[in-house]
Parts: sequence; C-alpha cells; structure tokens
Amino acid sequence: MNAPLMNPPSQDLTPTHADRELDDLRRDLAGAGAAEKIKEIVDKADTCFLVTHGGVRPMGVRACDEDGTIWFLSDKHSHKNAQIAANPQVELYFQASEHSGFMHLSGQAQLSEDRALIDKLWTPLARTWFPQGKEDPCISVIGVKPTVGQYWDNKHGDAVAGVKMLIGAALGKPLTDGELGELRP
Repeated sequence: MNAPLMNPPSQDLTPTHADRELDDLRRDLAGAGAAEKIKEIVDKADTCFLVTHGGVRPMGVRACDEDGTIWFLSDKHSHKNAQIAANPQVELYFQASEHSGFMHLSGQAQLSEDRALIDKLWTPLARTWFPQGKEDPCISVIGVKPTVGQYWDNKHGDAVAGVKMLIGAALGKPLTDGELGELRP
C-alpha cells in the first residue's frame, strides 16, 4: 500500500493578495506538456533534493527522459535505497537558478541494477561515489516517474524577469514575468 502524498499540490498556487489575478500567470500542464516542462527545469537544475519516507538528501540528476522520468545513480546499500524499497513514494524539489525554475514533484521511485542503464547514466564524476568505476558492484539506479507536481518559473528568462521586477519596484506595482501551475505528466 502506498502512503499518501507527503506534500500534495493544493491551493498554494492561488494569489496571496485578494486583488491579484493569476489568469495571466497560471498555466497548468498535463501529459506531454507537463513532461516537457519537467525536462526543461531538470535540465537547467542538474541537482535536487530527494525526499523519501525517512530522509532528505541532495542528488545529482543523471538524466530526464522525454516522459519526465528522472534518473539517478545510487549506492544499492544506501539508506535511501532501503527507504525506497520499503515505500516507493518520493518527492523531488528543484531550483534551476536563483530566481527561476522552481519545481516540486511527487512520484513513484523504482530501483534497478540494470548494467546497460548504469552504462548509459555513467559520467567520470560518478567515480567520486563509486571508486571502482561503472563496474562497481554497489551501483544502482533510481528512476522516479512523477505523478503530480507544481512549478514556478518565468516566461522570458531571468534577465527580462529581473528588469520587470525593477520596473515594478520603481512603479510600486507588480510587473511579473512569472508562470506557475500544476503538473500532471
């Protein structure tokens, strides 16, 4: 039996001020559109926090598939692997840059020791954690298939968003370049 989502998407995406309208900011995405946004943010972020029932740790993303599945290398003897084996429901938290590319995902993790997949995901930097190289017998793969999430991003890049923030501050009114919504891949 899977546990309920740790932090399900909710009304967090509603305006914080009653007079603020989000019609121009809100863009919920489903299916291929959600997977594309997930890949876009993951490719910019490279790292995230992986939350299991029992722990939180930073992880380096090895790949993100076109369907939004996110892949990591992990020691098969680690606490995170044991926690995933006991309960595959996980959460991921991303931040692509200082002011954009924020994303929270909930999903199901799977563990694998598929050597072809390890080969595909291997980089020389991984030797830091696996000193015997890609043939290290301790290597495993964690794949996370997101089921739901939220994102907060900007539409035109950090530079345009920054200029709009400065102009908005000077005028004393919000001029946002933001975009936010729920993700349902």
